[in-house]
Amino acid sequence: MSRFDTYFLMKEADLPGYIREKMPGYFAADAALTVKEIGDGNLNYVFRIIDEEAGKSIIVKQAGEALRISAEMKVSTDRNRIESEILLLQDKYAPGLVPKIFRYDTVICACIMEDLSDHTLMRYALMEHRIFPKFAGDITTYMAATLLATTDAVMEHKAKKALVKSFINPELCEITEDLVYTEPYNDVNKRNIVTPENADFVKKELYEDKALHLEAAKLKFDFMNNAQALLHGDLHTGSIFVKEDSTKVFDPEFAFYGPMGYDIGNIIANLFFAWDNGHAAGAQEFCAWVLKTAGEVIDLFKKKFLDYYKDHVTDYMAKTEGFVEWYLAAILTDTAACTGVELIRRTVGMAQVKDVTTIPDRQKRVLAERTNIYCAKDCIMNRTKFRTGEDFVESFKNAAKKAGY
Repeated sequence: MSRFDTYFLMKEADLPGYIREKMPGYFAADAALTVKEIGDGNLNYVFRIIDEEAGKSIIVKQAGEALRISAEMKVSTDRNRIESEILLLQDKYAPGLVPKIFRYDTVICACIMEDLSDHTLMRYALMEHRIFPKFAGDITTYMAATLLATTDAVMEHKAKKALVKSFINPELCEITEDLVYTEPYNDVNKRNIVTPENADFVKKELYEDKALHLEAAKLKFDFMNNAQALLHGDLHTGSIFVKEDSTKVFDPEFAFYGPMGYDIGNIIANLFFAWDNGHAAGAQEFCAWVLKTAGEVIDLFKKKFLDYYKDHVTDYMAKTEGFVEWYLAAILTDTAACTGVELIRRTVGMAQVKDVTTIPDRQKRVLAERTNIYCAKDCIMNRTKFRTGEDFVESFKNAAKKAGY
């Protein structure tokens, strides 16, 4: 009986034996393997196993039973099964834009996947104010294909319902429902993290704004009940690897069926966080690229969505004249709202972003946070007005001016 026949949380020393048992022949029998735990997220343990002499490596990602940021927050290890199956499916719809999955281990709750060490985590690359001209094109190809392909407009309806059932993800959805759609507006669980200089600002703009609370409540229930497409569910710059000629989306463990705008809005908000960091550092060329890219993400998505829809729509009623325009407008409305909720929750919630938290100048961080919140409120309260990339960019520019930049 193998010791890997029972679940336990692996350490670096366990990985050589594990990979030789689960992927026999991948490394030479006499290869000297080195292992490093490289996980940077809140949920999983990620190990890179390397044969330096052969120049060969592989990744093992194991699901822990609790969040790394809080042992009290228990989560289902089934999320790695979901991630593996999603990446296999997405590789079918958007080949080359996700890492290859070699196998999933249902006992140890680990997936074995392609090593992308020649890429850089996008968040860190953007914090170095690096520019990636291909990103807007790659991410919109990924989103248009993976999102629209899994809707009732394209999929056979019973097959789509089977996917909804397969990717029900209640524990991780609950995290989103709490940390994204509830706590940032009221600190009901006393876990928000607010920069002291912005305490009164946050109280006025978020905690005491009853009109905002109503809209956030509407958005929360739409998130919970609108099984529109199979989402990545946590699509931000910490879930994307990049290099100059390549983009790879990974880490879809929060995946479930929900509103498309949630994924798209997360991308836009996280580009704005990159602007916060670049602006604080005086990286003007980088900031101009970020805003240009944010606009392109919206406009390229719209074009690719319409092209994909025209070529792949199967539902008879979805071919009705005027329907696709209505459908896309609703997605853009959701995108604006989800841009807003991501901007707010990453600014005051318990899971913040290093783009903002590492800004060394305290006053610049204060202004960045206010910019994020002003833009977020516009995106949420006036979400039906957002129809073009320029609408999103102008909202953010206006917020920066209002904040005092």
